[in-house]
Amino acid sequence: MDKKSILGIAIVALLFIGFAYFNGKEQQEYQRKMAEWQAQQDSIAAVSRPSQPAIVSDSLAGTSDTTALQSLRNQQTELIGESLATALAAHPEEFTVENEVMSIRFSTRGGQIVDVTLKDYTKYAPRGERNQLVQLFDPATARFNMLFYIKNGLSSIPVNTVDYTFTVEPVQQAADGSQTVVMRLPVAEGAAVEYRYVVRNEKESANNYLVDFDVRLIDMASRMANQTSIGIDWSNTSFQNEKGFQNENMYTTLAYRFPEETAIEELGMSDGNKSEDVSTAVNWVAFKQQFFSSVFIAPKNVSYANVAFQTDKPDSGYIKHFSARLAVPYTAQTDAYDFAFYFGPNKYSTLKKVGDETTGDLYLERLVPLGWGIFGWVNRWCVIPVFDFLRNYISNFGIIILILVILVKLVISPLTYKSYVSMAKMRLIKPQVDELTKKYPKQEDAMKRQQATMELYRKAGINPMGGCIPMLIQLPILIAMFRFFPASIELREQPFLWADDLSSYDAVVNLPFSIPFYGDHISLFALLMAISLFGFSWFNYQQTASSQPQMAGMKFMMVYMMPIMMLLWFNSYSSGLCYYYLLSNLFTIGQTLIIRRMVDDTKIQAIMNANAARKSNGKKSKFQQRYEELLRQQEAAQQRRK
Repeated sequence: MDKKSILGIAIVALLFIGFAYFNGKEQQEYQRKMAEWQAQQDSIAAVSRPSQPAIVSDSLAGTSDTTALQSLRNQQTELIGESLATALAAHPEEFTVENEVMSIRFSTRGGQIVDVTLKDYTKYAPRGERNQLVQLFDPATARFNMLFYIKNGLSSIPVNTVDYTFTVEPVQQAADGSQTVVMRLPVAEGAAVEYRYVVRNEKESANNYLVDFDVRLIDMASRMANQTSIGIDWSNTSFQNEKGFQNENMYTTLAYRFPEETAIEELGMSDGNKSEDVSTAVNWVAFKQQFFSSVFIAPKNVSYANVAFQTDKPDSGYIKHFSARLAVPYTAQTDAYDFAFYFGPNKYSTLKKVGDETTGDLYLERLVPLGWGIFGWVNRWCVIPVFDFLRNYISNFGIIILILVILVKLVISPLTYKSYVSMAKMRLIKPQVDELTKKYPKQEDAMKRQQATMELYRKAGINPMGGCIPMLIQLPILIAMFRFFPASIELREQPFLWADDLSSYDAVVNLPFSIPFYGDHISLFALLMAISLFGFSWFNYQQTASSQPQMAGMKFMMVYMMPIMMLLWFNSYSSGLCYYYLLSNLFTIGQTLIIRRMVDDTKIQAIMNANAARKSNGKKSKFQQRYEELLRQQEAAQQRRK
């Protein structure tokens, strides 16, 4: 790679870093203003909102002052009616429904799901065996509330379903194995809100992670106050399920999808708090962890969404508290809403199959962060199909990664060969380039020197960018792997050599202190990867420094600085990713050594001489003619300025 190419890459990198910095500043200012605006709106709403019915507390219910208790209940009955007052005072119950992949705990208080446990996945245990199944959220923080208003004379009374106890019917089991849970909140005589959950149990189906959630408004039209929407308030707190808080938190965020869009939106990575108002329709909202997600799906879309998360402290046992305030349209003719929940793994092959004719195409597979543009394409159309194919025949994921490296190196081996030949030509022609430097030593002759050098390259059949092409081809693959391995749930709980989980870091030594930018442990795969990168950089520098003198100024950055930066960066990353990069560096060095033995400098020199003889009087290409004309114009302009 020549000096101009390196300078160009450095400038692009600086522009990218500068854009990210200033964009982050603007985002922080925007979020601050939005928080102030939201606080103002909440204050206005709190003043104008009708007073909610008082809830009979347990302490008051147990008091001997029956007169005060009866008086309070009479007030509630007068305010919200006999049916709701009874539901307000009733004691809740909990029960569990299971299928082959998960266990779901329901509570009649609010008629909601308060716990989901996945049967096929276990939580990381710092000491001992992994025998605790993954819980998607903390039951104590689980909340699903629907807010609507009912008539009471000339006033409107708010009803928050989470405050009331639903009645529950016996669980119904269908012939296909699905189970239906029906819970009902009586609002008045003959009027009720009904929740109907369907837990599927199809054979080896991705939809077993899908829970249908239908809301029925039974004879509610005459009871409902004048309103254009019904509010939904959904929130919970996610547990820390993986080894490293920092790495898991980086992939834990809140995501949502606009209708008719194949891409998704995210609140982004943050160690703090984030919120966002979405004033347009939203198809689904996901509380997304690194490897698992809870998704609320509205096939007919919600009309408004306010989404937010708050990050918990390390060592708290939690990652983030999620919340989503949504609104669905309501008219007097509305008597039903069809929703659904997805509770399951962020597994690309599973998420891609979730849905049916009622939900339509959900594009939940976009929850797996495979990268944008060409990096995502490489993962979706190359890496994942090959990875899934190998998994059908090989159970050891370390061997699968090894085969993946070999396949990639074989595919780009022709380009690697051409790259080495190009560098060999540059090395052999260097004495002639040095002669041109002596011939045109003055700065004002730089145009002539460059033109003569390009003519020399043309006659010898050298492409100055030939040494960079394999690196440019490999870059999308390397970045695609960088996105694929930390997000691949297939690597979770998969051991290899000394690593007990290829999806997380391999801590061979736990330090009693934390090193800034490095961490409190030593990852052996990351250390070996950095050493291999140093070896590859040193080997590559020895090959290119002799043919490209400008590379001497890049020695510290290439040979020393880059491996150190990679070691600091990757110490807490997926050990599977470090293992892949380690193998990639070793195979690249091996390929270069083999090609070096195959290539004879004498033959290359003969080929270059033959090219020079053939092209000495030959016709120049259109590109060469345009390039030389551009150099002449630049030289003439420089002379005019002088």
